[in-house]
Amino acid sequence: MAKTSETPGVWWAPRRASWWIGVLFAIGATCFLVAPFPGVVQLFGSGVDAAIFFVGSIFFTTAAALQCRETYHADHRIDWWSSVIQFAGTLLFNVDTFRALQTGFDDVRYDRLVWTPDAVGSACFLISGYLAFIAVCSGPACWRRRSPEWQIAAVNLLGCIAFGIAAVASYVVPSTGSVIDPAAAYVATACGGLCFLIGAVLLLPQSARELEAAATAGHLDQ
Repeated sequence: MAKTSETPGVWWAPRRASWWIGVLFAIGATCFLVAPFPGVVQLFGSGVDAAIFFVGSIFFTTAAALQCRETYHADHRIDWWSSVIQFAGTLLFNVDTFRALQTGFDDVRYDRLVWTPDAVGSACFLISGYLAFIAVCSGPACWRRRSPEWQIAAVNLLGCIAFGIAAVASYVVPSTGSVIDPAAAYVATACGGLCFLIGAVLLLPQSARELEAAATAGHLDQ
């Protein structure tokens, strides 16, 4: 179909809420992808990685809030619940990344102030990601690798799993004052960020196709 003035753009459509959702998630995911790399601290100094995580969490929260609004009138209520739980998870990420700016691993309160909201937020993401996957599959699981909706749900679910692994690996053992597995935490966080970045980029053409299909159906109804 040739593009008309009514056909939504893909890579530049700032008047479309779904475009902003994809772009904001992409920026937030990029922050979570970049921040764990050791070179960031070596290049910019200590604490910069924590600041990048905090900025990324703000973009995640903004995108999640828009998604909640967009799914409020969704045909399947599971989509809305997925969005709400994800939004709750992003708020918890706001809390733990902000506290991480001021709380070091050697602080006895670290697990309570930073790790706990991170772990609960990661659990929210995992629940949200699986609910979105169920909504696409219309059941517990499916394999539809040619479906754009399935691709987005699947890669986002992988990102949620990666964040969950990162949360477990970043627990600070009170008796030693050290993280369980720093390398695993950094790698899993970066992998999660990469998955969410891919999902956000895939969302842009998919949302454009959905709006184009809706516009076509509207013309046909007329």
